Amino acid sequence: MPKGPRLPVLGALVGPGRNPLWLFSRFARDYGDVTFFKLGGEHCYLLNHPQLIRDVLVTHQNNFTKSRGLERAKKLLGEGLLTSEAPVHLRQRRLLQPAFHRDRIAGYAQVMSDNAARMRQRWQDGAAFDVSKEMMRVTLAIVGKTLFDTDVESDADEVGGAVTDVLESFWLNLLPGADFLEKLPIPKLRRAQAARRRLDRLIYTMIADRRASGRDHGDLLSTLVAAQDEEGTGGLSDEQIRDEAMTLLLAGHETTANALSWTWYLLSQNREAEARLHEELDRVIGGRVAVMADVPNLPYTERVITESMRLYPPAWVVGRRAIADCTIGEYNVPARSILFMSPFVVQRDARFFAEPLCFSPERWTPEFKAALPKFAYFPFGGGARQCIGEHFAWMELLLVLASAAQRWRLRLVPNHPVVPQPLITLRAKHGIKMTAHARRMQ
Repeated sequence: MPKGPRLPVLGALVGPGRNPLWLFSRFARDYGDVTFFKLGGEHCYLLNHPQLIRDVLVTHQNNFTKSRGLERAKKLLGEGLLTSEAPVHLRQRRLLQPAFHRDRIAGYAQVMSDNAARMRQRWQDGAAFDVSKEMMRVTLAIVGKTLFDTDVESDADEVGGAVTDVLESFWLNLLPGADFLEKLPIPKLRRAQAARRRLDRLIYTMIADRRASGRDHGDLLSTLVAAQDEEGTGGLSDEQIRDEAMTLLLAGHETTANALSWTWYLLSQNREAEARLHEELDRVIGGRVAVMADVPNLPYTERVITESMRLYPPAWVVGRRAIADCTIGEYNVPARSILFMSPFVVQRDARFFAEPLCFSPERWTPEFKAALPKFAYFPFGGGARQCIGEHFAWMELLLVLASAAQRWRLRLVPNHPVVPQPLITLRAKHGIKMTAHARRMQ
């Protein structure tokens, strides 16, 4: 049996005073590559070595199913790509894959650039704003237009508020007796339930409008409306389309927005990296908005984003449940055990990253990347369930950051607390309030 804490950790992981980032980091420091702990009545393991993570996510992936967290996420996402299991998951992935092909993403690039242009145009010199909300707004607009050919920017505040209500209630769904708790008049759960209804109205309205138009818009929503069920006897139901659309609408903007927000924060705290980024942007794109053709010429911009997602990966933890008894490293793991793998923890491991807490885009040389063990860096997961939108996200991250940073420098509002909040994704608990300062091309 691996070493681990003797005391229960339920409160530290899912209680009101939870701090799983601190707890998992402490586990890795105190107990090494594998930590055993109990969460309620569940047997749990934290894996903290790339080879062990590869064994679970790739080598023996068929021995594992999704964890309790994703099971509970079905209350919001339904049986979508993120929460489904094989063979349903494989069928869904094949259906959705064409929308995320590199050629299709190339067609989305102009929408990304256009939205980045509108965003940087509305910023005002000396004005303070929550960059987290601003990044949510632009990424939601991009996902809405590219995947659903719908203008959802006007709904950004409502969608953003609804997502926040849902995510902040999520830890309650992990507690023992969560189904009973949902029946109680707990304010946070009531707000989350109302938020789900608001999101459903938005999604079902999009579906109804698309069915009524009868026109193929060449987007993901048209693909879903035209798709046949697995027997080939009829189309997908509104509920099936809703589950896929909800998953991609939320996952497609929430994670990218968080990555951008943390990147702005890190740049504000690291002036040398920021100056080098600005030098590249001035040289490559001048005063215009970044477009797809610029991407190969922005290697330092890519390094900035890569390093930001190393320190603050939006998907901060991955979970799996063992289907049967199995072996992880030198340890026997019983069936039904839960295995946690945290990019936040592994990507800050000094064995793989020198000065792991320092923001250093310069570390990401081709030689360093080639020598880095697979799954020492895995912000997009891995294996059959690797993020389907990884290439989409990279294009969006590069174009939005490059376009905005070419014209603006953001500074953290004095005394504003920046506290990571590990919900389903890694958010900033109090937002990230920053002041915009116009810059001139050097």
